[in-house]
Amino acid sequence: MREVIARHGLSASKALGQNFLFDEQLLDRIAAIPGDLSGRAVLEIGPGPGGLTRALLRAGACVTAIEMDRRCLPALAELEEAFPGKLRVIEGDALAMDHDALMGEPYAVVANLPYNVGTALFVRWLSGETWPPRWTSLTLMFQLEVAQRIVAQPGTDPFGRLAVLAQWRTAAKLAMKVHRSAFTPPPKVMSAVVHVEPTAMPAGVSARMLERASEAAFGQRRKMLRQSLKGLPGALDALDRLGIDSARRAETLSVAEFVAIAEQLSP
Repeated sequence: MREVIARHGLSASKALGQNFLFDEQLLDRIAAIPGDLSGRAVLEIGPGPGGLTRALLRAGACVTAIEMDRRCLPALAELEEAFPGKLRVIEGDALAMDHDALMGEPYAVVANLPYNVGTALFVRWLSGETWPPRWTSLTLMFQLEVAQRIVAQPGTDPFGRLAVLAQWRTAAKLAMKVHRSAFTPPPKVMSAVVHVEPTAMPAGVSARMLERASEAAFGQRRKMLRQSLKGLPGALDALDRLGIDSARRAETLSVAEFVAIAEQLSP
């Protein structure tokens, strides 16, 4: 990978949130987290020069890679030639694309996400009203702090909106930590890979309503629910019906309690 970087004169773009991984053993370990990828469709966001892409292709995956940095396209084109029929590179902004339409068939998502769009993409994958989703699993690199927020338990400081959205109908785990020294250039913080698989969706709950309720509650997380939820129509009545004390704060509620609130508010 270092030869590829040098040959194409590439460097990580801070504006695009890029940090490159070169350690092939580490990349192979990340590619192994979703299980056997032989013949499976995989979506990768932000492949950069193709380090993780190579690991996914070595694992037998059929990869669709979305990259908006034109500087990286020649390096990815070399991979397309080396793995004929196994890699499709699409130039563009992943946030602006319909991933289900792009992939067509069920697919796994595996990505060292650019830091500046990682959370937005993750929330989008979690927030679809149709469930189970077309994606079969998400294996994603985040800053460690974000990863900890995804798997956090109620009553802990990291617990918040991301945990609620991730845990109400998926099983989310922190699969591995990655030291900052593994990247070029090294980011200022540690990273971690989170693995998420869909589970059954509670009946009668709107994903959009759960998102609104958790966003309101954690938008003012140090205030009591009677304050943070008063702007959400029907929310305080829902607390009364459910027997949830409105003097509690958002981080003390369980994921199940947030789901119950959203169920009360869902049309």
